[in-house]
Parts: sequence; structure tokens; C-alpha cells
Amino acid sequence: MSSEFGHLLKVSVFGQSHGKAIGVVMDGLPAGEAVDLAQLNAFLDRRRPGKSALSTARREADAPLFLSGLENGVTCGAPLCAIIENSDQHSSDYRELADKPRPGHADFTAWVKWGGSADMRGGGHFSGRLTAPLCIAGGIAKQILARRGVFVGAHLASVGTEEDAAFPLHPTAELLDAVAAKAFPVLEDEAGARMQQAILAARQAGDSLGGVVECAAVGLPSGLGGPMFDGVENRLAAALFGIPAVKGVEFGAGFAAARSTGSANNDPFAVRDGAIVTTSNHAGGILGGITTGMPLTLRLAFKPTPSISKPQQTVSLSRMEPAELVIRGRHDPCIAHRAVPVVEAVTATVLLDLLLEGNHGNF
Repeated sequence: MSSEFGHLLKVSVFGQSHGKAIGVVMDGLPAGEAVDLAQLNAFLDRRRPGKSALSTARREADAPLFLSGLENGVTCGAPLCAIIENSDQHSSDYRELADKPRPGHADFTAWVKWGGSADMRGGGHFSGRLTAPLCIAGGIAKQILARRGVFVGAHLASVGTEEDAAFPLHPTAELLDAVAAKAFPVLEDEAGARMQQAILAARQAGDSLGGVVECAAVGLPSGLGGPMFDGVENRLAAALFGIPAVKGVEFGAGFAAARSTGSANNDPFAVRDGAIVTTSNHAGGILGGITTGMPLTLRLAFKPTPSISKPQQTVSLSRMEPAELVIRGRHDPCIAHRAVPVVEAVTATVLLDLLLEGNHGNF
């Protein structure tokens, strides 16, 4: 099972949603880097379930336990391994699903690939629960990047048809921190209120909603990445598609560029304070797979949560005949708002790997 990404900094995620624990291994972290555990726990708390009616009622502390790689709060050069113990599983809610795969979930494909042996309670290894260890890795990466003047942040750009404002041309670290400090991660609180109403309405109707997360990284140097198959977009997209429920990734103007013209989409070059910049950023801070020094911007599309309480059509795997499925248990009516810190985490981890490569493994 391929659950690893990275070149110099390799990150591997392990565990199942209803197993004893989930966890992450980070191999290649530079030694001597302090990890503020209070700051890391605050970051993890941003995606933690059970905090409101907007998310699943599953309650988990999501407190990381470090098994290696961290001594007295400082990385020691050994592979860093951390686990999060699972404590609030309702596995009985998933008994029927062993025979009736949920539409929109990986139940069927996992059954085919592993001959019915996969542990799919709570989604198993495919569950959004596995984003918690991703946030351990990304939370550490964000701290290391911030000490080098690189800041990564995100906001919920849309839920259903409700939209937030977009990031400005030059997002600041203060703006990214301000969004992160909010209970609901949007730029405009009025838009956030409409999004929350839409999520609650979907939950009441037994349905769910998708959403879009916009992420930005500021302070990146120009020259990171490479052409064709090792570009910054390639590396980021490969890792970001590992986040459960992601169905699309775009950089800069993304698909809107296809409806534009060259004269409108090209970013004119200019000189500001002795540095070469562009006066717009439709490229999202990347040209030819290489960073330009402008803010890196990307957006991820998250599908509506497949686990809904409305009756759905499926099949019985044992009887090979049509069947109706009514999903029980605790599920998010929308996962996009909890995915905001996860997008930050994966983006930060990939960018740290790229910076390590650019500095030959050293800062």
C-alpha cells in the first residue's frame, strides 16, 4: 500500500480508522529543529472532530504520542514517529457495510483489490481519520518553514454555491494567522455564516455538501522545482490528491485560464525594491514547474461526503444482487472546512522537502 510521499523528506502514514492507533513517520527531518508542542496541538485541534454540529460527533483528543525522533522538544536526526490513539470507535455501525459497499466510498475498490480482507470499519485506511497524522507532519513542517520566513495558510473558498472572497495578490502571514484563529476558516465572516447554514441544512436533509479550499504560501524563494515531471505542481498535486475526498487541484487561475486570453492571463514582469515580481499572479507563483518568488496559490475541490443518511442504491457482495443501503453512524455533512488545516499540512510538508533539496538537505 503506497502511503508515502517525499524525496529527501519522506512522510509515511499508517493505521486504520478503527484500529488501535494511527500515525506518521517523517524520515529526513533536519536535526536541531525545535517543535513547539503547544503550537502543534493547537494546529491539530483545528481539524479535530466532534466540536460542533458542522462535523461528525466522533470525539477524539488527537493528542500525538512521539515514539522517536524528538528529544527534549528538538528533532534529533532519527526518523520521527508519532501516533494518535483511537478511542471513540463505533465499529458496530459498519457491520452492514461489509456486504453492502457505500456509493462514493472506497469500500468496493478495497474489496476488489484485497479480496475482502481490508479493514473498512470507519473507512479503514481510506478514512479522513488518517488526515490527523498528516497534520502532525505538516504542523512540524509549518514551524520549520516559518523560522525561514515561509508561511502557509488556507481558507474555505466555497461550500456548495456559497463563496468566500479570494486571497489578495499578496497574502500576509498576519492574514493567514487571522484566518487560522477563527472557529470557521473564512476571510469574510458573513460568507462563513451562509456556508454554515448551508451545511446544517444539508445535514437536516440527510445529505451532504462539497467545497473548495484555497491555500497560499508566501516567502518562497524563486527557483524551486524543475521542468516537466518534477515540477512544484507535480509534487504538490501528487501529495494533495492523497487527502481523502479531493477530486481536483488547480494552481493560480487554474481552469479559469482556459476561458481567458494570453493578454489577460499573462503576468507582466516588474521590478520592486530590487526584486523581479509580477503585477498579477495568474500563474500561482509557478512557471515551468519552478517557483517565481510570487505567492504560491492553489485550490482543492472536495466532493460531498459520501456517507449520507438518505437511502442509496448499492449491491449485496455476497448475493450479487441489488440492495438498498441506509448508512448509520456519525458522519460529517461537509468535510471541506475541517480539511483546511490538512491542505496547509500537506502543502507545507512538500514545500519543506523542496527547500531541503534546494539546500542539499541543510538550511
